[in-house]
Amino acid sequence: MSSNPVAGTVASLMPRAQAELAELVAFKSVADFAQFPKSESEGAARWVADALGAEGFQDVALLDTPDGTQSVYGYLPGPEGARTVLLYAHYDVQPPLDEAAWTTPPFELTERDGRWYGRGAADCKGGVIMHLLALRALKANGGVPVHIKVIAEGSEEMGTGGLERYAEQHPDLLTADTIVIGDAGNFRVGLPTVTTTLRGMTLVRVQIDTLEGNLHSGQFGGAAPDALGALIRVLDSLRAEDGSTTVDGLTPESGWEGLQYEEEQFRQDAKVLDGVGLIGSGTVADRIWARPAVTVLGIDCPPVVGATPSVQASARALVSLRVPPGVDAVEATKLLQAHLEAHTPWGARVRTEQIGQGQAFSADTTSPAYAAMAEAMSVAYPGQEMQYAGQGGSIPLCNTLAALYPDAEILLIGLSEPEAQIHAVNESVSPEELERLSVAEALFLQNYAAS
Repeated sequence: MSSNPVAGTVASLMPRAQAELAELVAFKSVADFAQFPKSESEGAARWVADALGAEGFQDVALLDTPDGTQSVYGYLPGPEGARTVLLYAHYDVQPPLDEAAWTTPPFELTERDGRWYGRGAADCKGGVIMHLLALRALKANGGVPVHIKVIAEGSEEMGTGGLERYAEQHPDLLTADTIVIGDAGNFRVGLPTVTTTLRGMTLVRVQIDTLEGNLHSGQFGGAAPDALGALIRVLDSLRAEDGSTTVDGLTPESGWEGLQYEEEQFRQDAKVLDGVGLIGSGTVADRIWARPAVTVLGIDCPPVVGATPSVQASARALVSLRVPPGVDAVEATKLLQAHLEAHTPWGARVRTEQIGQGQAFSADTTSPAYAAMAEAMSVAYPGQEMQYAGQGGSIPLCNTLAALYPDAEILLIGLSEPEAQIHAVNESVSPEELERLSVAEALFLQNYAAS
C-alpha cells in the first residue's frame, strides 16, 4: 500500500490525525444535556466547523436542528461538471458509562497496545478524522476530483432525529450523487467491509404504578402489588425460553444471506463468559442482522446498596427494539407498546412513551459506487476482497437520505470493528484501520470521479 502516493500521504499525516482526534475526543459531547453540559457538544461542533474551514470548505455552518443540537455542514467545490459526494459522520458520543471501569480516562485519547482509547475514538469522531485524512491526501495528490459536502451530526447516538427533520425541511442542502456514511465498520480488523443493511430501532419507556407510595414489605408484602415485580414480569414476556425476542405481532423468522459470523468468533468478539450460552436461534448473522432484537437498556429502581424493606409503588424501564429491513419501525413501536400494556399483570397501571425511532436500511449493492469502492478497498487492503455485511445497529439518517434522494448511491464504511467496543467501556480505534480506510475513501473518490 505504501507505494501508492495517496497511501504515502495518509501515512505521513497519521501523527497529526492522532493529535486532532485527541482534541476532538476531549469534548464530552454527549447529546443528553441533563447529563453533560451543552457547551461540550457546542465546542465539538465548533472544532469540526473550524477544521472544515481550514481545509477550504465554503458555506461552513452550524445548523440548529429541531432537537436542540447542532449539525455541522460544509461544501468544498470540485472541478466543473463533477459529481457530488456527501460524507457523513457524527461528533456526538455515548455516555462513558462507569468512568471508574475505564483503564484510562474516557475523554483522554490514550495509546495502548497499538490502539487509541477514548469515547468516540471509533464511533464516530474517528469518522470525522477519516474524512479529513482522505481529503487532505487528495489535495496533496492532484486535488479533490468531485464536489464534496460534509455533514457531521450532533445527536445520532440519542436517536432524537434532529438532523433527519432538518434535512426534510431543507431538502436541497444534502443533495448528492453518492453518500458515504462513515459510521459503520469492518467485519473484523483487516477485512474491508461495506455494510449493506442496518436494523431500524425504537426506544420505548414503560412505567408501572401500583400504589400511592412505598409500603413496608413485612407489613404489606404478599398482598400489596409490587410495581417492580410487575415490571419484571412484563420485561420477561419479551423473550422466549431460548432468549429469542417475542413481541406480539412481530415475526422473527428472517434469515441472512451472505457473509456469516462464526459462533466461536462471535463469542470472542462479544466477550461472552465461559459456560454462558448465546441467546436466540438460527445463525449468528440471522440473529444480529436479520431479526428483531429487544434489549432492556435500564431500569429505575432502588440500588442494592441502601435499599429498604419496601414494596415498590412505581418502577420504569427503557426498552430498545431493533428491527430488520422489511419491518416498519413505526408499526414495530405500536406492537411493542401494545405488548407491554397487554402483558402488565395484576391490573397495574401502565404508561408507555416512545423516546426515539429510526427505520431499517438496505443498500443497492449493484451501483457503480460499489464497484469504485471495491477497487479502492483492494488497494488499501492488499490481497483482500471487499465483503458485504449487515449491522445490527441503526443510523436513522440513512432512510431519510434514501427517501429524499432516491437516485443517490449510499455506502457505509467506518471504524467500528468488533475490537473497537463502541458504546462500551474502553472504546478504542485501530490506527491501522483509520489509515487504511482513509486511503480507501480517497481512492474511492478518485475512482468514482473517473467512472
